[in-house]
Amino acid sequence: MAIFTGAGVAIVTPFNEDESINYDRLDELIDFHCENGTDSIIICGTTGESATMTEEEHLECVKFTIERAKGRIPVIAGTGSNCTRTAVDMSKEAAQYGADGLLVVTPYYNKATQAGLMAHYKAVAKEAKAPIIMYSVASRTGCNIEPATVAALFRDVDNIVGVKEASGSISQVAKIMALTDGNVDLYSGNDDQIVPILSLGGKGVISVLSNVAPKETHDMCAKFFAGDVKESARLQLQAIPLVEQLFSEVNPIPVKKAMQLMGMECGGLRMPLTELTKGHEETLKAAMKEFGIKLK
Repeated sequence: MAIFTGAGVAIVTPFNEDESINYDRLDELIDFHCENGTDSIIICGTTGESATMTEEEHLECVKFTIERAKGRIPVIAGTGSNCTRTAVDMSKEAAQYGADGLLVVTPYYNKATQAGLMAHYKAVAKEAKAPIIMYSVASRTGCNIEPATVAALFRDVDNIVGVKEASGSISQVAKIMALTDGNVDLYSGNDDQIVPILSLGGKGVISVLSNVAPKETHDMCAKFFAGDVKESARLQLQAIPLVEQLFSEVNPIPVKKAMQLMGMECGGLRMPLTELTKGHEETLKAAMKEFGIKLK
């Protein structure tokens, strides 16, 4: 059984003015998603600015989210690193906290070979006793998980159960599903490709859009699973202009601004990320209004 089906939110990390993690606001965001149809919370992923967290902050944030979700909603912990030893240690700890699953990104900067990726994921899976979703996002890491590698890991390692696919290539997605007989738990890593990936047997999406439109993103998936493909596709197409604006600059710069515009204060960004430019802020506002989101 999949860790979750539907729309999982790649949740932002709220910060205080001194850039420490604002746990009171994170608590509110967890409640918000539990109450608005989100199907899973993915904590400390790219959108959560995990790359700027210390290991201590990272694990404390994971533990807090698991405890506060209280079984209301599955929690998947981002525990990837470009150091296999670090990924193993963080994955083991998150699994011990009770994470429902782990999201493990490909090692970045190192640019491992496919043999290296096989060794990396096997090492994490051997030590961390929780279901693992591999995360392929070469645009950020410089490292793609080839379909044959996904298939081999899925076949050979019991607790490697899924892949978050953010390559942008529907052809690659189709090949992954063909090589795994459609059995790997496939999640879209791109909000503009949710329905296409569902049509190939996907389980859902790990979504940036869900931070500001949780119900609509949930409904996009739920309608598809209920057989109302036409309505699911309508919701996908309706969301495209907003999704484009949520990625007008590097994620999570625009989505944090969008949340502020909705009155959901979540603090600033940790450098090297900087505030959304004024021009993009205006086009973001327009897209949010057009989508039906009320601004404060």
